[in-house]
Amino acid sequence: MAGMKTIGMIGGMSWESTVPYYRIANETVARRLGGLHSAKVLLASVDFAEVERMQRDGDWEAAGRLLADTARSLERAGADFLVVCTNTMHKVAGAIESSVRIPLLHIADATAAEVKARGIGKVGLLGTRFTMEQDFYRARLRDRHGIEAVTPGEADRALVHRVIYDELCLGKVLDGSRAEFRRIIEGLVAQGAEGILLACTEIPMLVGGADSPVPAFDTTAIHARAAAGWAIDGPAA
Repeated sequence: MAGMKTIGMIGGMSWESTVPYYRIANETVARRLGGLHSAKVLLASVDFAEVERMQRDGDWEAAGRLLADTARSLERAGADFLVVCTNTMHKVAGAIESSVRIPLLHIADATAAEVKARGIGKVGLLGTRFTMEQDFYRARLRDRHGIEAVTPGEADRALVHRVIYDELCLGKVLDGSRAEFRRIIEGLVAQGAEGILLACTEIPMLVGGADSPVPAFDTTAIHARAAAGWAIDGPAA
């Protein structure tokens, strides 16, 4: 298809969650266009150990420079738009956007569109402690989309963060952690959450819709499907 756009994926954060981005984008294009169609993708995969160290040190400026350099390499290679294959690193979305001329498809915008389509205005937010505790994600949901996000208490935020980095990013999926996440989800529903954002790209390895009494939104799948849609149709209005 001559008119299909090329997706520039910034991945590797972690590679475990980049795999479904590639798979879902291709599945979506194949389903939409049929035949032997697949997505046109350029993937730049970073070393997550370097990024995680910057996160831990609070050196978001260095992380922004690293991903901006990666974005420029994808632009030079011919990407038409960018997808950052992680929730947390959207904290440096501004640094990425200011470094290139091609647009960035923001994960919170793609997710908010699906949340609003379900008529939901209040969600529980599960992710890294950066995503849950800092304002770059919640503020975008609130200010741009009118969606309120609630988070677990401090001890449970620490548990979620630990499971992501010490287990899921290493490919470990443990039943005990799944039980804890189910408990935490129940607590968010008790706070009034009408839906749950699985707002770390590794979390769907552990829990999904069957683990939540309210709709669960897999931000990885949502973002990858939106990228495929943009590649075929152009940006959503």
